[in-house]
Amino acid sequence: MIIGYSNGFHDAGMAVIDNGNILYAGHAERYSRIKNDKNHSILMPQYDGKTVFYEKPLLKNTRRKFAGQRWKSRPKYDKYVSHHWSHAAASYYTKPFTNEPVCVIVDAIGEWDTISIWYKKKKVWSRKYPYSLGLFYSAVTKACGLKPMEDEYITMGMAAYGEPVHALDYLLETNLHKGVQLNGRPEDLAASAQDTLERKLIEVMQIARKYSSYLCYGGGVALNCVANSKIQNLFDEVWIMPNPGDCGSALGAAASVYNKPLNWIDPYLGYDIKRDINPISVARFLSQSSVCGIANGKAEYGPRALGNRSLLADPRKNIKDTVNKIKKRQLFRPFAPAILEEFAESYFDGPMNEYMQYTSQAKHDYKSVTHIDGSARVQVVKKNCRSILRPILEEFYNQTKCPMLLNTSLNIKGQPMVNTIEHAKEFQNKYKVKVF
Repeated sequence: MIIGYSNGFHDAGMAVIDNGNILYAGHAERYSRIKNDKNHSILMPQYDGKTVFYEKPLLKNTRRKFAGQRWKSRPKYDKYVSHHWSHAAASYYTKPFTNEPVCVIVDAIGEWDTISIWYKKKKVWSRKYPYSLGLFYSAVTKACGLKPMEDEYITMGMAAYGEPVHALDYLLETNLHKGVQLNGRPEDLAASAQDTLERKLIEVMQIARKYSSYLCYGGGVALNCVANSKIQNLFDEVWIMPNPGDCGSALGAAASVYNKPLNWIDPYLGYDIKRDINPISVARFLSQSSVCGIANGKAEYGPRALGNRSLLADPRKNIKDTVNKIKKRQLFRPFAPAILEEFAESYFDGPMNEYMQYTSQAKHDYKSVTHIDGSARVQVVKKNCRSILRPILEEFYNQTKCPMLLNTSLNIKGQPMVNTIEHAKEFQNKYKVKVF
């Protein structure tokens, strides 16, 4: 048994593999109830086995010293792997294709690497600190009045309301740990940051494309679904593990020691709520009452709610503001649709998959699941999906002839997703939303 840990920076996690099977993978925040908790929670499941850490602390300390930061003591684990290889391994060992891919990692920072390209498990190209697309995007997020290392997805959504009128490339070579002062409308700053990110990512991907037409992509920047849609057509096939950020590196750390393909099925790998839900009853409730929560089965490993810890709503109704108010979010923020696989191409045009990793253009009039620019981050719910979401969608379609639902995470802004049945009951009682 091999236990991988990501711990000490942000979004700590743990993953356990045994003979290629993923026994468990989860986020510390879901247990501690501290959003993006950087520390491993003692409430998480306990396993015995070889422990692997997702970065090399001594090498990281050389960069910290260079940046004028405090030297940190080395945590005790059996083995240490480099930060970017743990990202790459998470994607490489879970990939759904047999072709040899090129792996691209883009994040804030590892030990020194901020961008790296891997081929045949060897690093073939990199950019190092202080150049960093991830730190750059976080710095602009802070300049927009949002929380860095947490609200970058809000910056991405805000970008659709602005224009890329600011030249921000110069920031990429700057030490951005302490943020920057930028003047301008937050919407325009966000649009300018998104434009810079996309242009620079395309340059990196064009280098990577020389090694393989199959891509494994990881690192926190891989959560930017708008940018993902711009690079997707550069390759024959792209695999982004559903948890490409630091928490996902716990699985990568373990996988790098196992050094063989993992038996990847889906991201339902966390805490298990075992109870029976009647999809017919849920669909009927949604068509009548518009909004409900779902807390059932194993929690999703990753930041996207994919049906097991979801807040669902009827997209036929003008429900967007209502759901944003329930979640205490900014009213401009969009919601994603979950749609039955067989209807996806009739309702959306562009890249989409089962993990909400791309944006496509809506071909329908359901405004509750469409952003201001006509885009949507679609979750395609396949026939073999193991979440209760699939039968709920089927029943909702049978009752309404609408094949999709609004799907967002079962949480309040700034709080982790519901994890246990106790959390679900608390959510229901406090926010007056029925949770099945």
